[in-house]
Amino acid sequence: MSVTQQQVLDCLAKVMSPRGVPLTNANVLSAITVTDGKVFFSINVDAAEARAWESVRVQAENAVRAIPGVSVAMIALTAERKAGSAAAPAPRPAGGVQPASAHRHPHPPGAQSPMARQAEIPGIAAVIAVASGKGGVGKSTTALNLALGLRDLGLRVGLLDADIYGPSVPRLTGIREKPQLDDDKKMVPLVRFGLSIMSIGFLVEEDTAMIWRGPMVMSAITQMLRDVAWGTLDVLVVDMPPGTGDAQLTLAQNVPLKGAVIISTPQDLSLIDARRGLAMFKKVNVPVLGIVENMSYFQCPHCGTRSDIFGHGGARHEAEKLGVPFLGEVPLHIAIRTASDSGNPVVESEPDGPHAAIYRAIGSKVREQLQGVIAAA
Repeated sequence: MSVTQQQVLDCLAKVMSPRGVPLTNANVLSAITVTDGKVFFSINVDAAEARAWESVRVQAENAVRAIPGVSVAMIALTAERKAGSAAAPAPRPAGGVQPASAHRHPHPPGAQSPMARQAEIPGIAAVIAVASGKGGVGKSTTALNLALGLRDLGLRVGLLDADIYGPSVPRLTGIREKPQLDDDKKMVPLVRFGLSIMSIGFLVEEDTAMIWRGPMVMSAITQMLRDVAWGTLDVLVVDMPPGTGDAQLTLAQNVPLKGAVIISTPQDLSLIDARRGLAMFKKVNVPVLGIVENMSYFQCPHCGTRSDIFGHGGARHEAEKLGVPFLGEVPLHIAIRTASDSGNPVVESEPDGPHAAIYRAIGSKVREQLQGVIAAA
């Protein structure tokens, strides 16, 4: 059954805002996108009213999901401070003097830390992030092959493509199907190569421009974590978008990450950005499982000659300097590229080849660090 924008509007007209008027008359709705049963929009309010509107967002999301034919509903609450307004001042002690400590701590005494919202995902022993400080370093290819390497070591593995703006996993896996819903209205991950896989790219067309603001990104990542029937997994590998922004913080605040793998190339510029990513995870108390040097060297497929196009060893030296494990070097080789482009990753297509062995070795080092967590679960 095809869902129309008018059906969504009619549904939202029955949801009342905190002001006592229907949501459709409250002048807070963004443009509503409806594609193949998937509904996306945001509710835009002033930051001072955000708490009162959260329950309305939940009501709206539940109402939209109840429309026959709706498979996915992603509704974000965007809270912006009006121009010229300031944050509410913290309570002052008697005498009107603000203690110096109030300026030093991001969360004043009695305030709830964002990390207090963390909750385990039932059935998943360990969630790890694969991240990079910048794009173009082969993070998604590494995340997929790392997941396959962990699978080959006997673990039950899932892969979440959290790169909202540039999801690569559908192309890397060759998956064209759409996820279905189970009886609990949760999305069922698609299974390929023995992995349970979910990506925002399964919900939108490949050439669709994801022009989403931060709250929409955070809402989408939260739903793909919580509203997916992951089942029982030893490890959920999360392919993060590049950078150190909303997506990374959302993940760290939602689930207690058991570790992060940082991907870099040997170039100084990439290492600078990798250092930022590593610092961010340390700041939110996420263990860094190690650094992978991708495109570490070029190996000629004809003569086997090795060339250090981007330099060599920079990530290893960086890991030693920062006191984190160095997980391994992955070469720049045409076999890895062609396997990725064809949707048949190299660990799967050439399981006995040298590149699959590299990814399994990296996976082995990651598994060693997670062994206690997985055993306890």
